[in-house]
Amino acid sequence: MISRTLSRMVFLMASGFLLSACGSQLSIENYNKLQTGQAYEEVRQIIGEPTRCDEMLGVRSCTWGDEKRAINVSFVGGKVLLMSATNLK
Repeated sequence: MISRTLSRMVFLMASGFLLSACGSQLSIENYNKLQTGQAYEEVRQIIGEPTRCDEMLGVRSCTWGDEKRAINVSFVGGKVLLMSATNLK
């Protein structure tokens, strides 16, 4: 019983650490490093893996974060065309 509780605590702590590490890349400083014309891979190196990407008519729209705090980037031909941010610090 104790080992199961301990395992759950370790899992929760590790999950919290990973989530906070991912969230730390969502900053105004990193957003300001993004530029029109950058490749998808360059953006990914700056702010990590996107939470979600959709593609329609040759435009790939990716979101990092959630509805409360996010970076949104649209790519055409694999290069940044538009970007926006919500509630970054």
